[in-house]
Amino acid sequence: MVTDSYSVSSALSPAKPTMASLCLNSLPLPPPSQPRKLLETPSSFSSSAPSSLNTYGKTEASKPIVVSGNPPTFVSAPGRRIVAVGDLHGDLDQTRCALEMAGVLSSDGEDLWTGGETVLVQLGDILDRGEDEIAILSLLRSLDIQAKAEGGAVFQVNGNHESMNVEGDFRFVDAGGFDECIDFLEYLDDYRDDWEEAFVDWIGVSQKLKEDRKMPQSYWDPWNLVRRQKGVIARSILLRPGGPLACELARHAVVLKVNDWLFCHGGLVPHHVAYGIERMNKEVSHWMRGLSESEDDPDIPFIATRGYDSVVWNRLYSRDNSDFDDYQSNQANTLYSGKDTTSSWC
Repeated sequence: MVTDSYSVSSALSPAKPTMASLCLNSLPLPPPSQPRKLLETPSSFSSSAPSSLNTYGKTEASKPIVVSGNPPTFVSAPGRRIVAVGDLHGDLDQTRCALEMAGVLSSDGEDLWTGGETVLVQLGDILDRGEDEIAILSLLRSLDIQAKAEGGAVFQVNGNHESMNVEGDFRFVDAGGFDECIDFLEYLDDYRDDWEEAFVDWIGVSQKLKEDRKMPQSYWDPWNLVRRQKGVIARSILLRPGGPLACELARHAVVLKVNDWLFCHGGLVPHHVAYGIERMNKEVSHWMRGLSESEDDPDIPFIATRGYDSVVWNRLYSRDNSDFDDYQSNQANTLYSGKDTTSSWC
């Protein structure tokens, strides 16, 4: 499944899944976790999957959700309703609105999971353009904990704006986003030994801190450069490879398979599959954790995070069919000749 718009998609999987989309661009604004049981790999499971699986949320009415890969790559969720939500870009109000419409979030402001055994997949681009990025990440983590207790689950895949921020590209960061980083870094001082608690609780305290730091419109004027620099430093500390927020993002894949559905932010093409989606997920996760210093791993996983046809940037599926046909022909020529013929197409 591919998305680069603010949308909600729903898949019902008991029989043959069906998909529906709902655009939320013009919506009015509304007035780790549970213990996991480790299982041995069943002999019938694909040999390409990891050797251990995680299960949780088993109820009398359905089979358990089984997750394999680190970060999660393959998910078996028998009989579950699957909901996918696209770009959120730091807009907490619209995030809540979207999740309420999807039937997975309470409308009373208590941020309670109401989706039962639903599987929610967020398709990346939580970061940039808004001022509540970390609050949204915190909300999704909280909902995941609640969902697992009811037999559901919340998954995220990273988009191009997540990888850009880990690279240190802050061109699209909102002024309020820098402020949230300053507040969050100071808030972490009270939770030095418990990242999990601090991160999950942030959604409950962020709005109060946001109200306390209301700034005049002149805030971003030149004489506030010291404040601006402090925000850039705070964001760099949090999101550089190995930083606390980068490590949080590293928990998530760039490609996720749930039942028969594939989810990614940009698009998946044949050479990504040939390279290996679990391999890509691991390389991106290692890079975000700051563990890619060895010669065996690239500093930045190019096939997943860089280039016009990388997983998080790919827009081939939103172009004319002729463009995609040209791309496939070029890929075939590359395989036969061993030469890259895609540069002229780009």
